[in-house]
This record gives sequence, C-alpha cells and structure tokens, in this order.
Amino acid sequence: QVQLVESGGGLVQAGGSLRLSCAASGRTFSRYPMGWFRQAPGKEREFVSAISWDGGIKNIADSVKGRFTISRDNVKNTVYLQMNSLKPGDTAVYYCAAGGFSSSRHQYDYWGQGTQVTVSS
Repeated sequence: QVQLVESGGGLVQAGGSLRLSCAASGRTFSRYPMGWFRQAPGKEREFVSAISWDGGIKNIADSVKGRFTISRDNVKNTVYLQMNSLKPGDTAVYYCAAGGFSSSRHQYDYWGQGTQVTVSS
C-alpha cells in the first residue's frame, strides 16, 4: 500500500516556475514507477510525465517537453515535478500516481489528492 500527498501548487504568473512534490508513505516506494497527471475543469485527466523506479528512464508529454522535469529521491520517498515557463494552459489540478509508467491513467494503482496550479496571464 502506498499513500501519496502532493504539495507545492499555487498561483503563479505566466512565465514563472513552481516545483511540485509528492511524498509517499510505505517502504516499497522505491519499487514503484511514478507519474504526474493533470486535470483542468471540464477536461479529461491527462498524462504529464513519468519516471522509472530508479529514475533512469523518463517519459514526458509533448505539451510540456522542454519546460517540465520529473525527478525522484528514493531516500526521501519523494517525486518532484519542476515546472518552468508556465502558461495559462497549464492551469489544472496536478495529481501524483504510483505503479505505472505509461501515459494511461488506468495503469496506475495509487493516487494522491491533487494540488491546484493556477497560472495567470
């Protein structure tokens, strides 16, 4: 069992940066690939990025490539999403998920409660 808690969301102006964190409980965190998804009002939840259990392989959506970076610290049981050059279109609730590596949300077993990111123009 893995429990996930996201933090780091907030309100930022376009062009700004935020770093999201996802703290995981459970001693098996390091065995899980991890991912970030986001969901804007009225839209489907969409894939943002994923990272393998050891951080060696990363997957990232074209819409955020070159602006967002995923990383993890298995000692701290935490996965991060560094978001730079933010745009109003990045406004969404961001979710951390464990257990999958693909862009399909159905491949993930555990989800956090989400953290709101709002980018003003």
